[in-house]
Amino acid sequence: MLAWMNDEALSLTLETGVAHYFSRSRNALWKKGETSGQLQIVSELRVDCDQDAVLLKVRPQGDGGACHVGFRSCFYRVWEDGRLVERD
Repeated sequence: MLAWMNDEALSLTLETGVAHYFSRSRNALWKKGETSGQLQIVSELRVDCDQDAVLLKVRPQGDGGACHVGFRSCFYRVWEDGRLVERD
């Protein structure tokens, strides 16, 4: 899963140990899994060399999925033979 964080989302993530993100399309903070049960419990947080990107290693809760449309990963579309194919 790839998601955006603002300062508040990062602060909440560090404070609670649960992944929080910022939805640019809704212009709102969101706690991953709050309604779906797919909470992401942070087991490790890493920062890149430029200190402008964060990688979260998480323990997914619920059914272990991450994608809000039901796939295990948000990256379920694969470019194959000139078209997008869905793979979980």
